[in-house]
Amino acid sequence: MRVIIADDHALFRDGLRSLLEAHGTDVLAEAGNGKEALALAREHRPDIVLMDLDMPVMNGLDATRLISAELQDVRVVVLTASEDDADLFDAVKFGARGYLPKNLEAKELFGFLDGVLKDEPALTPNLARKVLGEFAKGSAPEPEEPVAAALTDRERDVLELLVSGVTSNRDLAERLFVSENTVKYHLRNILYKLHLKNRAQVVAYAVRHGLVDPGRNA
Repeated sequence: MRVIIADDHALFRDGLRSLLEAHGTDVLAEAGNGKEALALAREHRPDIVLMDLDMPVMNGLDATRLISAELQDVRVVVLTASEDDADLFDAVKFGARGYLPKNLEAKELFGFLDGVLKDEPALTPNLARKVLGEFAKGSAPEPEEPVAAALTDRERDVLELLVSGVTSNRDLAERLFVSENTVKYHLRNILYKLHLKNRAQVVAYAVRHGLVDPGRNA
């Protein structure tokens, strides 16, 4: 795993670097603000940028938006002390693959980061509920009408499992009796057809528009 750390507190960066390197993670660079994080992401193309939010010059939300739009192979995971729900919702809308509190246990952190490399969202259950609740109220972008009808039966099966709470690629594969690569293929197609950025937006759209029966695969 190749990581860039973006945080304006040097002591926190030092501690996080030590923790990551002890776990075998390759820390490519450190940034003290969002502008530096964007430049370093362009230069190194890491697997993950661990992004703080409250930073000088350019804040973490703006950096997340720019990195996610320009460098789609770079995954941004917000690592923050902020408890503001608006920051959470904006980060996800701007393309963040995860939103984690800084007081997370090390074992949980590495579990989430491993999941991000498999294109799984890094959200604690409580934060996931908040995101889905917010997007279900209508803040998720609306795809064009014809594309929802273009989903295959198998893609709808994937949607139903996601809505019922089955989120990891491994669990989806086991429930559908397919490989994880096949699951990733279906998820990519769903995101493309619905013009959405992540699974949280997909689930909210599916629930709001009645695309699936969430009880069928429960």
